[in-house]
Amino acid sequence: QVQLVESGGGLVQPGGSLRLSCAASGSIFMIYTMGWYRQAPGKERELVARMTNGGSTNYADSVKGRFTISRVNAKNTVYLQMNSLKPEDTAVYYCNSYPRGLIPWGQGTQVTVSS
Repeated sequence: QVQLVESGGGLVQPGGSLRLSCAASGSIFMIYTMGWYRQAPGKERELVARMTNGGSTNYADSVKGRFTISRVNAKNTVYLQMNSLKPEDTAVYYCNSYPRGLIPWGQGTQVTVSS
């Protein structure tokens, strides 16, 4: 069964940057559009960025211009570069297919933006 493992989260000050990684155990990226999602306490999980296997991207308005999604299919890895982080970006971040749920969810990685 394909597994997703997210990493790269942490505590960062407002205005800082983080780079998240998502590694898959199987060769899935050639098939799926991949997305990064986040879930803040008390809120629903939301899509923040997605990327087709052809390289087309789409971003939520709240992160547009600050976040960049990329992928390396040969490494079965998708990345999320997050710049100019804000406290409202605090959440657990997950990767998955788009539409979501075609792959079992990983454990996510916590991102906390605080001074």
